[in-house]
Amino acid sequence: MTRPGPFSWHPEPELIDVRDPAVSRVALERLGHDAWGVALDYLYDEAFRRAMGEPTTAVPLRVRFFGERGGPEPAPADPTASAVLLAEFRDRVAPHQLNAWHPRTLSYFTPPPLLLSIVGELLAQFTQQGVDVWHAGPSAAFVEEEVVRWLCDLIGYGEGSFGLLASGGVMANFMALALARDVQLRRLRGLDRPPRGAALEDARVYVSDQGHFSVARALDELGFPPQTLVTVPSDDGFRLGVAALADAVAADLAAGMTPFAVVAVSGTTNTGSIDDVPAIGAVAARQGLWLHVDAAYGGAARLSDDLAALVPGLELADSVTVDPHKWFFQAYDIGGLMVRDGRLLEQTFSRRPEYYRGGGDTAREHDAHDSDSLDFYRLGFEGTRRWRALKLWMSWKHLGTRGLGRLVEANVAIARYLSERITASADFEQLPANPELSVVCFRHLPAGPRPEPDALDAHQDALQAALEASGDGWLSTTRLRGSTWLRAGVMNPMTTEADIDRLLGLLRELS
Repeated sequence: MTRPGPFSWHPEPELIDVRDPAVSRVALERLGHDAWGVALDYLYDEAFRRAMGEPTTAVPLRVRFFGERGGPEPAPADPTASAVLLAEFRDRVAPHQLNAWHPRTLSYFTPPPLLLSIVGELLAQFTQQGVDVWHAGPSAAFVEEEVVRWLCDLIGYGEGSFGLLASGGVMANFMALALARDVQLRRLRGLDRPPRGAALEDARVYVSDQGHFSVARALDELGFPPQTLVTVPSDDGFRLGVAALADAVAADLAAGMTPFAVVAVSGTTNTGSIDDVPAIGAVAARQGLWLHVDAAYGGAARLSDDLAALVPGLELADSVTVDPHKWFFQAYDIGGLMVRDGRLLEQTFSRRPEYYRGGGDTAREHDAHDSDSLDFYRLGFEGTRRWRALKLWMSWKHLGTRGLGRLVEANVAIARYLSERITASADFEQLPANPELSVVCFRHLPAGPRPEPDALDAHQDALQAALEASGDGWLSTTRLRGSTWLRAGVMNPMTTEADIDRLLGLLRELS
């Protein structure tokens, strides 16, 4: 029987007005139990069953999902019971996912999230803290402050460094280049205000041909003309060529340009290659360039004492991007920007609208990164900010740095096993020959005479599609030196050597 009240129009009013525990607590516990059960049904009935849901191509999946109309229905006018919605997720949504939990899903940088990360995300959403103005999320701001300190320590930054969390590497790289523009370019040009408009002409930023697309996007959105970005060729190991960088900077200086920033990568998306950050840092210091390191992927190697030496020089950078939803095994989304001189964040981004006034603290500025009460919205581009820090804070405490490092080490060991198996095989080849982290790019060579390049490329695409359709594994493809390669990104702690053997065997069967 529906109880009377302002929400009696709904089949479950106790899930809308939850003030009375005598009425709502049992219903809320039931909802939590049922929702967690649906999540576990997804995990064991779908995620471990297939690497990719089915159908695996867009057109038939669109028809399966939307029906014959092939597109979204109008918004629902009337309410639906929670049990019906959970059933719809289980039956209509869950079977059609890319399943990061599957041990042979070696795709993009999409690890299965740690369970305490999922719990942290649940608690963050339940408490609905806005980590922008301090009074909208007081203890949440402290949690983010602490996580940022841990990340700065991991990079090797000292006192005075700070940062903030963002949606991912794209936003972090955007903010880093905004800092480079407003701090470094302004300084080099002797301006009394941040450069805008014509003051952005003839400036130069350098990145390798393996740099992330977000660098070009950020410069475009920041108002720079297209010629601002100088793409420096990578070497045989897909690392930024240091000599080529120095030559490009010298040539631009001689031509009257203003070089002001270089972006190095510690763990490229394509191959996992690591730029020589110390050598690039030396060029940057000599020429007065802002050094930003995109360590969205590879920075997590510093969690491991054994692997930390693979990503040297992060502490030399003016700013560093990290992405905990990659190799820290976090639920989406959480990236971050760390800055060696944390004061530059508020100097660059600080704004104060008249409606952001804290209760008894109205006369006091409290946006500085070392203040008692911290307004994170003044340190970056976002206004409204999710409480991203809680999940990382909880899972980092749950495993400890050494535990997180062990997970990273296990992934690197599996990637090396894959590389060794490829090296020992006559029908596979890899590029580069010695992967540095947990990305392995390889291709299958069909029996008989070596195919023409276009045919060999098509063979890799066909293998990728066949593997995806089988559901037994998932690889992405990429382009290296003008050719198509299969790309395995090992980021699942549950992937074993047996999974690698099975994957290679299946690729042979499908060829």
